[in-house]
Amino acid sequence: MPVDKDNFLRSEAELILDETRKSKAERTKDLGSPIQLTGVALDLHIRGNVAWIAENAAVIRKVDLESGKTLQLFRGHTAPVTTIAFYNKVRGSGDEKLLISGSWDKVWTTVKIWDVETKRVLSSTEAHNDFVKTLLVVPTMDLLISSSSDKIIRFWDLSAFEEGKPLVSAGSVSAHTRPVEALAAHQLDERSAVLYTADTMGIIKVWELQKEQGPSPRWRSTLKEELNYHRTKINEIVYGNGQLCAASSDDTVQVHYDPPLPKPEQDGIRPMPPITHPAAVRAVLPILSTPLGEPYVLTGSGDVIRTYDISSPDEPELLNETDAHWHDVIALRLWMRKSLVKGEPGKFKIEPWIVSASLDGTLRKWRFLDLLKPSLKPTEEVPKQTAPESAPAPKEQDEFGLTEDEERELAELMDNDD
Repeated sequence: MPVDKDNFLRSEAELILDETRKSKAERTKDLGSPIQLTGVALDLHIRGNVAWIAENAAVIRKVDLESGKTLQLFRGHTAPVTTIAFYNKVRGSGDEKLLISGSWDKVWTTVKIWDVETKRVLSSTEAHNDFVKTLLVVPTMDLLISSSSDKIIRFWDLSAFEEGKPLVSAGSVSAHTRPVEALAAHQLDERSAVLYTADTMGIIKVWELQKEQGPSPRWRSTLKEELNYHRTKINEIVYGNGQLCAASSDDTVQVHYDPPLPKPEQDGIRPMPPITHPAAVRAVLPILSTPLGEPYVLTGSGDVIRTYDISSPDEPELLNETDAHWHDVIALRLWMRKSLVKGEPGKFKIEPWIVSASLDGTLRKWRFLDLLKPSLKPTEEVPKQTAPESAPAPKEQDEFGLTEDEERELAELMDNDD
């Protein structure tokens, strides 16, 4: 009997999972008006009706969310682009015309700054000696923060940014013993902020940052608190409205209140209990922290999007489970979709949608109000994208494709680097 060499070293559980995913891929192929990417999204930002995607195909892709067409490709990294952020070209303008990217380039992993209009690389910095995990910009403080699998958090002075030169280092923190997976921050005043750093062991450290005086100021960090309520890797943290929301591979979402809540006996307010899931939670979107400001939390656990009502914080209520993808959901973002009103030329409407990214290589779009219903029954679909016949999809994956060993290493860095 011939031996299937491809499956020889694979467990029965893996083979069953593959078959399940193939079956689900067929069932869900049209859900959420999918936009098929050439690679896999590792980070996602929404600006207007456009998605900016950091891909494992070593590119940054700008996509029209209405048509699904690729508007621009930014090439320059030599390995997966793991994280992106934006900064103002004109200080204080809010124009966000500078794109900042972090990658898994070999030897030293780089942080690059791009002009979003010309696509030129304006600066390249050898930032870390391992996989860049995430970037965070505090624009009003001209501060860029980067974290890495090298367990170090670094601060960069964006006010000193000069074209053609690397970024100026403004300090670092090396208190974590595991890769630093996620960052969040909020400003206290013009010279100080609170920084949250989360690692793959499940530890969140809370820091007070203070900008020192002098011609080349550095950021001094003081540890305020260490949060140990997660058992393993934290995949994402989001701060807003006095709440730090954390999604973890321990199958929970947990909320930390900063500043702390008053004592329950004083006003009856109780902290939110852990929101448990059947699988690791890779993505979280607390709607209370967005411009909508409503008491809902969306989570991505496995290939399902879940919606919780947290209007009674001590009793979060599961409202909806949407079979969204055939592989893990890794990002959930709010899209304030602006579209023309049918039959009324020149008149626009703005309504909230959610964009999800998955390891299945797609972005999908969901009307927010549908995700609040007991079951998803879309009343309107975003038009499906159609690529022109004369312009086939570019082959970034072929040009920048990884070897099997590199793909395995990337997966390990994403999932098991604790």
